[in-house]
Amino acid sequence: MITITSFPTESKDSDTYERTRHHPDVLDDVLMDEFDEEDSLDTRLTSPGVPLTSSHAFMRGHGTYVDGDEVIASVAGTIERVNKLVTVRALRSRQVAARRWKVDANARQDAVLMLSSVNLPGGIQRRKLESDELQMRNFFEEGDLLVAEVQAFFADGAMSLHTRSLKYGKLRNGQLITVPPVLIRRLKSHFISLPCGVDLILGLNGYVWVSKHVTEREREGEEGFDAEAVYSSRNNDIDPATRTAIARVSNILRVLATYFVPITDTILADAYEWALEQDPECGVKDLLREENAEAMILAVTARAAE
Repeated sequence: MITITSFPTESKDSDTYERTRHHPDVLDDVLMDEFDEEDSLDTRLTSPGVPLTSSHAFMRGHGTYVDGDEVIASVAGTIERVNKLVTVRALRSRQVAARRWKVDANARQDAVLMLSSVNLPGGIQRRKLESDELQMRNFFEEGDLLVAEVQAFFADGAMSLHTRSLKYGKLRNGQLITVPPVLIRRLKSHFISLPCGVDLILGLNGYVWVSKHVTEREREGEEGFDAEAVYSSRNNDIDPATRTAIARVSNILRVLATYFVPITDTILADAYEWALEQDPECGVKDLLREENAEAMILAVTARAAE
């Protein structure tokens, strides 16, 4: 099929306008109008390295850079313009919002952790300054794991968190296990210390943290609040016996989640005791075998029924 279209006739007014000489300021406005009509800044998408406009007519903003006489996009996203400022809003970006962090809480929406809801260096309650906002990445950054308490709910259902207590904050020296949230039972305390030198944090969102036992004094620091100890991302030295205990508890949690067994401090203690009784015939890795996993579930459920 062939479609025939006619070419539009040239406008005399357009020719006259093009032959007219304009003042430099007026010429910039003309170029800006042409840029808006041709490129549709409000809806246009761009990719890195694509020239956007002249650097003489516009100022570069976030997501752009100047190369010669052109403003070029440095990220993939949507072009935006405010007066003579051209920016590119990235389609996907990982950034810290003003005075707050976005936290993945394994919920319908991301939770919010405000800068005013964390302990700052010095350990005193004081007003948060602009210098604290500039150092937010020194406290938490992308990829960090943390434990926090739900402080309130916003009108849209999002959670507001806080880490003002020393038992909350950045997590280290362990590994994260994810289980169905329905298996986590409400307990008097969700911070559990097993006799084997392993600490557990049972999150109601299904996140379980298994780590090396750390006393409150070690976490706080010998001379009160120690920001380097609380916000450090470096793990401490863990001896082989503790590593083995962490791996054994982690595999027990995986087995309990596979067989949909409710997770409480009592069940975890009984399961760990049973695993030690089977050692060395049933090692840490052998706990995940089907026959060993079924035997552990039978033993744990029988003890719970007594």
